[in-house]
Amino acid sequence: MRAVVVGTGFGARVHVPALQHAGFEVVALVGRDPEKTARRAGRGGVANACGSLSEALALGGIDAVVIASPPATHLPFGLEAIAAGCHVVVEKPFTLDAAEARILRAAAADAGVVGLVHHEFRFAPERVAITRSLAAGAVGAPRLATFVWHLELVASPQAPAPDWWWDRARGGGWLNACIPHFADIVRVWFGEIAVVNAVLPMVSDRDASRYAEDTALIRFRSGSGCEGVIAMSAAIWGAEFQAMRIAGATGNLVAEAGAVTVTTAEGTRALDLEAPAVSTGVSDDPRHQFTHLELPPAVAQARAFRRLIEGGRIEDEALAPATFADGVASIEFLDAARRSAAADGAPIAVVR
Repeated sequence: MRAVVVGTGFGARVHVPALQHAGFEVVALVGRDPEKTARRAGRGGVANACGSLSEALALGGIDAVVIASPPATHLPFGLEAIAAGCHVVVEKPFTLDAAEARILRAAAADAGVVGLVHHEFRFAPERVAITRSLAAGAVGAPRLATFVWHLELVASPQAPAPDWWWDRARGGGWLNACIPHFADIVRVWFGEIAVVNAVLPMVSDRDASRYAEDTALIRFRSGSGCEGVIAMSAAIWGAEFQAMRIAGATGNLVAEAGAVTVTTAEGTRALDLEAPAVSTGVSDDPRHQFTHLELPPAVAQARAFRRLIEGGRIEDEALAPATFADGVASIEFLDAARRSAAADGAPIAVVR
């Protein structure tokens, strides 16, 4: 099964090896910089370095395209790949807004191709364990959910970032970079989100009038009645801090430091976690500081992608990948958060 990857950053670093682990032949890497594209294609064992998706598709016999280029390119590249009859994975955020997302969803449905959004952390062992635990009623009906992540990724104004990352019009900012993964998983765990309140502040020493946000604070309420808070910043100096807690009517789920525990009136127990699809060590190379977290679930998703292309079914709901329909819902969540932030955090209904 022949695949093309668009994007020489995350695409080359994660998507190329993930597809290869899943049995795809990655025949082309697409990028804007010819030298960089050739260098990274060679490093990843990819035979062709191409300057456009059209050039890669012209190689012939392409079954799948993964789009890991900047957000503003997702719609045109997605439509081009679908028009060529290819199955498609689109990196998060799915598109710039819900109108674009609906166009891609409709195009894939009309063409009869598999369309997935790269919410790979659905497949992280901790999240799979929580999905199964909630489905089994381990803590009763979820009532309160808290998601926190603090890191110093862009705390320094001199921190390197792609040229589009701080440009709101091109899909930059921490809302698009981080929150889609949580917009997706809260829907899996608590059902569709009804209302959000959001603020998008600048924590770092940057001009907030010129640059997209480095922080997102979102309060949400699901249709099932779960209240939640997402507090995420990429601009907090010091040691990384991450935690997920879900309080239900009869217990509490906690995910911290790579472990998941359930606490009820009977006490606390640790959940068994599945082994990751592949194992990678932590790297001291700054280019790979997150690869050990990103690649294993990306491999699991790539395997699910191949199974769906081959006409198979995903029998285990806890291992179901995010579809284009899920992508639309995730972008609707983000759109509502932006409208709320523009209205000083006023509650905004998530429109469908």
